[in-house]
Amino acid sequence: MPGYDQSSYVVYLSRVPMFSTCTPEQLAYVAALAEERDAQPGEEIVREGDGGSEFFVIATGTARVSRRGEEVANLGAGDYFGELALLDPAPRDATVTASTPSNLLVMSRDAFTAALDGVPELRDAMLHGLARRIHELGARY
Repeated sequence: MPGYDQSSYVVYLSRVPMFSTCTPEQLAYVAALAEERDAQPGEEIVREGDGGSEFFVIATGTARVSRRGEEVANLGAGDYFGELALLDPAPRDATVTASTPSNLLVMSRDAFTAALDGVPELRDAMLHGLARRIHELGARY
């Protein structure tokens, strides 16, 4: 990825619950399979109700998250969205719009599948990370 330091992408990926138990080497492998994308202010990155097959990490910039037209969150560098699209092709549950010029790390479902095939231990690490996240959410409610 020529536009951004890949080690920063590894740090951002390590903060994603599903990747939280992966080794730095596994994260570097995942980051190498991802692509960069730039988004301009006002550009919809994903739209509520559309099908999704990509996961995003914001490297630089900010974005607004809205549901049914109402703003529900603001995201910045290191934040992520769309991770469930790697596992389930359900429609997007929110619209994410760039607020400022943004650089994004984007992983497609195909790249994700390639990562799982290329590093079998990654599957176990991700399942562990997902289970931890489910436990955390369960403890809140």
